[in-house]
Amino acid sequence: MPMLDKVLIANRGEIALRVLRACQTMGIKTVAVHSTADRNLKHVGMADEAICIGPAPSAQSYLNIPAIIAAAEVTDASAIHPGYGFLSENADFAEQVEQSGFVFVGPPADVIRMMGDKVEAIKAMKAAGVPCVPGSDGPLDDDVERSMRIAREIGYPVLIKAAGGGGGRGMRDVHTEAHLGNAIATTRAEARAAFGNDTVYMEKFLENPRHVEIQVLADGQGHAIHLCERDCSMQRRHQKVVEEAPAPGITPEMRAGIGKICTDACLRIGYRGAGTFEFLFQDGRFYFIEMNTRIQVEHPVTEMITGVDLVREQLLIAGGQPLSIRQEDIIPRGHAIECRINAEDPDTFMPSPGTVKRFEAPGGPGVRIDTHLYDGYRIPPNYDSMIGKLIVHGVDRKTAIARMRTALSETVIEGVKTNLPLQQRIMGDSGFKHGGRNIHYLEKRIREQKEKAIGLGNP
Repeated sequence: MPMLDKVLIANRGEIALRVLRACQTMGIKTVAVHSTADRNLKHVGMADEAICIGPAPSAQSYLNIPAIIAAAEVTDASAIHPGYGFLSENADFAEQVEQSGFVFVGPPADVIRMMGDKVEAIKAMKAAGVPCVPGSDGPLDDDVERSMRIAREIGYPVLIKAAGGGGGRGMRDVHTEAHLGNAIATTRAEARAAFGNDTVYMEKFLENPRHVEIQVLADGQGHAIHLCERDCSMQRRHQKVVEEAPAPGITPEMRAGIGKICTDACLRIGYRGAGTFEFLFQDGRFYFIEMNTRIQVEHPVTEMITGVDLVREQLLIAGGQPLSIRQEDIIPRGHAIECRINAEDPDTFMPSPGTVKRFEAPGGPGVRIDTHLYDGYRIPPNYDSMIGKLIVHGVDRKTAIARMRTALSETVIEGVKTNLPLQQRIMGDSGFKHGGRNIHYLEKRIREQKEKAIGLGNP
């Protein structure tokens, strides 16, 4: 297969700009699709061609499969890169892209479909030897007594999860048998409304886990590598706030062991492209929870410690190139941290769309900012509130935290509220600085702050 010559970017914001820049460095022409609300996005003006695919609501634009494929047809694009979010893990979209004669920059549709159904994904991972959270080993039916027996065998607390869920949605923890039946019914109803799939299953609820994930690359030609791990345990409502690599406390032996398991699983399921195995990590053990079959928001921290351009590798693999990187080439150097920058109130977390009256980016050694902001840019109310990612790299974790604090203090965004104050508090928090906090830590600290009206920890 020849190298891709023109890529349509089926996304918006910072990830669309990130993909465009990778294409430009590789000499690949670009097509930007956009909604009516996004005609002034930075990457739209930088692309070789731009096409409006619909009005502001994402259902009528960025989720409009016929419009996106039509845009690829009229611009004679050779491939479609979905970025993250929107249609990036939609197997029907990937299938239609390929059937229409274009290259989908991602794994095969059947793999996306399998990994998108959490029940099927767990079955596949167990068959591949990937450690999983103890659970129901399949969907729950309407037999409440059976569900109660499973819960007793697993041991309370348990977690009821939607098979088609993701991004922290479609899950409910249950601590007593009296609440189990209602939790299953409620989760099933919510899953039907949100995902069009009311299948739910049960897992053991780990009370003090960390969120540790493994980045992989596979070429679909018999080669796969892992690019170390990331710690994404600083979360609010199951949404990641801060990510870092490598994960504190993960030894080289642990990394090599779980990494080999993940790459073996990639080969077994016929994976192609960039992907991430997400685990809960508790008491020195990894428990698989899901696989993201796309580029991750937090991919820059992996790039910073490995020197590998993950989006470039995605494009090379999609163009039919075999992996040129060997596992022994991946040697993590230093430490990287990413803070997600959201246009939201730092205390109430309510979105804060509006016009950016002033934007000043930080600088200095080891500082990177991925954002589509500029002075005068209007943040629309129609999409996710994330407006950028601030990433730093240091020789060690202590240096990276200090560098992040400086970079955050240099970042100026006026005209809208942002979560920059919250990120500063996290960087100054004694527990975060110690490292290895669990996924409940941040919410607990935020709750304590509200109750006591004091800052997060000690600067």
